[in-house]
Amino acid sequence: MGSVDDTIGELRESDRAYLQHVVDVVRAARTDTEDGWSYGLPALLLEGKPLVAVAAAAKHLSLYPFSSAVIDAVALSLGGFSLSRGTIRFSAANPLPDAVVREIVRLRSLEITGE
Repeated sequence: MGSVDDTIGELRESDRAYLQHVVDVVRAARTDTEDGWSYGLPALLLEGKPLVAVAAAAKHLSLYPFSSAVIDAVALSLGGFSLSRGTIRFSAANPLPDAVVREIVRLRSLEITGE
């Protein structure tokens, strides 16, 4: 296990199961990621650069795509979710759609690799 799985494994069950699902969707969409850290968060890296990170807070879960442009690009698909320049907040009761997670991975991958 790497830093992402280890960190998720320490969370309460309700958060752990859904964050693991999000990470699994990211890894399926981009099989060449590796675990690492970015800005103090456990992150999936692509070519050594942060692709996405996930975290749990007291009242929400977060996905960090490390790009306000990516968040802007998917914002219309995320009505009802709390968004900021660098964070998408959600919960296991109100999960992110898998298709949106895959689109975030696709767009962020383009920023990193240009392809």
